[in-house]
Amino acid sequence: MMLNIHKIWLLSCLSVIGLIVLYFQSEITRLEDSYRRWEYRLAQSREAQESRSFYPNTVQNDDEDLVVIYNRVPKTGSTSFVGVAYDLCKKNHFKVLHINITANMHVMSLANQYKFAQNVTRWNEVKPALYHGHMAFLNFERLGTPTKPVYINLIRKPLDRLVSYYYFLRHGDNFRPHLVRKKHGDKVTFDECVERGQADCDPNNMWLQVPFFCGHAAQCWKPGNRWALEQAKTNLVNHYLLVGVTEEMLDFITVLEATLPRLFKGATEHYLSSSKSHLRQTSSKKDPSEKTIETIQKSNVWKMENELYEFALEHFKFVKRKLLVREPNSMQQIFFYEKVRPK
Repeated sequence: MMLNIHKIWLLSCLSVIGLIVLYFQSEITRLEDSYRRWEYRLAQSREAQESRSFYPNTVQNDDEDLVVIYNRVPKTGSTSFVGVAYDLCKKNHFKVLHINITANMHVMSLANQYKFAQNVTRWNEVKPALYHGHMAFLNFERLGTPTKPVYINLIRKPLDRLVSYYYFLRHGDNFRPHLVRKKHGDKVTFDECVERGQADCDPNNMWLQVPFFCGHAAQCWKPGNRWALEQAKTNLVNHYLLVGVTEEMLDFITVLEATLPRLFKGATEHYLSSSKSHLRQTSSKKDPSEKTIETIQKSNVWKMENELYEFALEHFKFVKRKLLVREPNSMQQIFFYEKVRPK
């Protein structure tokens, strides 16, 4: 009897300690978020002061014709990001437009490519604007438009994206919880699917981020095509203003706000304080086992998709480091003009 009392007492103590640890962890997280907000505000204030000191007043930063295209890859956190844009559009006076392509096709016909490019660049009544939709990259240069839009995107670890999509088709998400999905009722786990060699978890299904960055060429959509991967990398560097990673959404938004304040002013603070920072989460998702991960990672498609992800991550960290990370006692980077001739 005495032993049982000691066990109960010990369990009670452990429970109390656990609750205390959880409380302090939540407080630390809250304080870190608060510190991040104040740090960001301080940086913005300092940058504004330096800009007023070094930029001539006669130069205007006119972004009223700005067009941004976010050709969002499914299951990369895009709904959360777009939610921020919709919340800011009225306050910041810009339009947000969803690109809805028949039957959720990711590739447009040639005729529609041309019409879309002409429409986006010439539809002045909705500028400045953010267009978003699940579509492959479209090179406006080859379509003869007078101007080019600014491209942005997010990319995610390929296996994480595939697993999320697998369970999304079966259980839906918390964004529209009552909508019945295509595979509703299928209780086969991702591990079981891989073990049985079923089509839904075929590594070829990961071939999506590469073609989304590669574009509308036929080679882009052939799983495991090396040319498509290299073209995706080239487009990412040459045609995208910014490509972030899902795992660092906050930093992606902060870099966007600093670079395109015409649209994204206030986005960082809004994301930190809003309940929409994780707007769409897949329900009943189970992480794959080590055995499943090893099986998937043997595939050529995973290797190429992961190579693109690692490439994008390295590039994003490089961009972020130049903008957000400041060495002690260093100055905020600026540019200005001098030795202007003739006077």
